[in-house]
Amino acid sequence: MYGAIEAGGTKFVCAVSDDSLNILECVSIPTTKPSETMKEVFAFFDKHPVDAIGIGSFGPIDINKNSKTYGYVTNTPKLAWKDYNFVGEMKKRYQVPIAWTTDVNAAAYGELRKGAAVGKDSCVYLTAGTGVGGGGVVNGQLLEGFGHPEMGHILVRQHPEDTYKGNCPSHGNCLEGLAAGPAIGDRMGKRAQHLAEDDPYWKIQAFYLAQAIVNYTLILSPEKIIFGGGVMKQKQLFPLIRESFKEQMNDYVPVPDLEDYIVPCALEDKAGVTGCLLLAEKELNK
Repeated sequence: MYGAIEAGGTKFVCAVSDDSLNILECVSIPTTKPSETMKEVFAFFDKHPVDAIGIGSFGPIDINKNSKTYGYVTNTPKLAWKDYNFVGEMKKRYQVPIAWTTDVNAAAYGELRKGAAVGKDSCVYLTAGTGVGGGGVVNGQLLEGFGHPEMGHILVRQHPEDTYKGNCPSHGNCLEGLAAGPAIGDRMGKRAQHLAEDDPYWKIQAFYLAQAIVNYTLILSPEKIIFGGGVMKQKQLFPLIRESFKEQMNDYVPVPDLEDYIVPCALEDKAGVTGCLLLAEKELNK
């Protein structure tokens, strides 16, 4: 059996599966402070012993196995979790292999193996919701190095009709500061889901997301770009993003057909958990 923890900023989703990765049990736990949230995580896995666990966590996190703080949540704005030794606390309780990456990297891996990028060797997964985050898989391997990708914090050019200054506490008008759900609400005075489908603002939103994936395309040349997150439930965004991507890329490099290249996630809210289970299986079989 395999275990999964999708550790999000709002909730933790814990799941166990059989050896064929069929989910047998799944629970949602509020993300409060470690002493409260982890108590429930431990209670779940105490009841459901597993052979390996995959964890995809909100970040930033330390994924460098040569680091003294490998397995920690590091410089997170969720102050109760700052410098929390996540993997260390799990290993104290469960002597099983543990895979450790970001929640968006886990979602990218899930989409590659079981979702919108099945049959491909590479993809980028970008989520736009409470924040903006991205993960990637290149040649079948998670995109990681000294650290992990922070794709939501790339610097982007301001849309000429957008006077909003951005709300990222670290970077102001980075991608997340301009295009995450709270930035939309702050700018427009209402949440994204309450804007009309034909609101002119959506072209500005599409401009920022398209600009980001032009950058990812030029750097990583993935075979598929997949969008998830609450903001991306606005399906009218997809044709606008493709149109803006085409305009901004300006035929500089060849890309797949845009209808097949820029797509919504196929696993929807299960992408992260699915990726975590797959990573647990991979870790056990190393």
